[in-house]
Amino acid sequence: MKRIGWIFNVLIILVFIYSIIYFLDLNYIYKAVRVVYFTGHKTAFLEDYTFFENQNIKASKSPQPWAQHQLYNTIQLSLEHQQFLQESKSISFVVIKEDKILYERYWDGFDESSKTNSFSVTKSYVTALLGKAIKDGYVEGFDHRVIDILPELKGKYAHKVTLGDLASMSGGLKWKEEYYIPINRTSGIYFTQDLHNLMMGIPIEKNPGQRYVYQSGSIQLLGLAIAKATGKSLSDYLQESFFEPMGYQYDAFWQLDSKRRRVEKSFCCIASNAKDFARLAKLYKDYGRWNGAQILDSVFIAQSLTPRFEDSPHFGYGIWLREFHGKKAFLMRGHLGQYIITIPSEDLIIVRLGHKKLGEKVGSFTSDIEQYVDMGLEINSHL
Repeated sequence: MKRIGWIFNVLIILVFIYSIIYFLDLNYIYKAVRVVYFTGHKTAFLEDYTFFENQNIKASKSPQPWAQHQLYNTIQLSLEHQQFLQESKSISFVVIKEDKILYERYWDGFDESSKTNSFSVTKSYVTALLGKAIKDGYVEGFDHRVIDILPELKGKYAHKVTLGDLASMSGGLKWKEEYYIPINRTSGIYFTQDLHNLMMGIPIEKNPGQRYVYQSGSIQLLGLAIAKATGKSLSDYLQESFFEPMGYQYDAFWQLDSKRRRVEKSFCCIASNAKDFARLAKLYKDYGRWNGAQILDSVFIAQSLTPRFEDSPHFGYGIWLREFHGKKAFLMRGHLGQYIITIPSEDLIIVRLGHKKLGEKVGSFTSDIEQYVDMGLEINSHL
């Protein structure tokens, strides 16, 4: 009888949990548990794109391989730095000097063509697509109101929020950014099968354009607006705007919400490789020019690399901003320490991809980023 009572209690608990998930529309939790926890992880991981629907983004028909520096791979990192790369479970470390590959190394079975999830590096790509949409005349500029593109937008301040507010993380969404708890907004947009419907249910609850608050939902909403305004999928627009003219060497994947709806996760999840990720950094370093063609407007780039809010000097429009040893830098970065770091004064791009971050959080960054910059500068100092 005790055993029967125990089984009955377990069934009651399971029915209760299922009821909560059903009535609160939290069905995405099932996939979250299956993809993350049942594969031995605690959060999203580098190769999780294989568990989702993806849109293939074709490589350029005229690929442009990076040139090799005359000292290619002849400079060695210190033993301390080599150990740190291994301890942080890095899978790629690439240093590009004056648009030439100076150093590259790969670990854990990955190579130069291996695809890995970029996570929030994708936010910089989406903001770059906003710049292209402005240049192409699909939208008027940063001040273009979102509700004029997505009239179903909800919330007290839905009529005020602009594309620039979303790109600068000041959209005012009802949102809390979390990564290790399954029941939250961030997990919801990561695992949902209907991104558009989910985002249209999240109100603009605070006056936008007032202050920086990091919200993945802002860039997801921005992506929906760009797709609607251009009449193109983000994947197609990315391929024709950047992949083709900038000579991307390898196909990439962009995660979708579902096979039926096929909406890109614009807050994350382009899967590509270190050297192709570095191309967008070069485009921004050169203020939108690529092989003589002005792909993005230089004014847009300059504004993107400038903090919008005085109390948030670390963020512009889709781009992170820092100084290292007195040298100004801009970054594209993602969960678990995916970093594309550019130091314009040195004409240096540093790419680190890997399985985890190391170090304490200092402000908006973890201290490991300083190690990767030091590694790039160490290699650069030997020239």
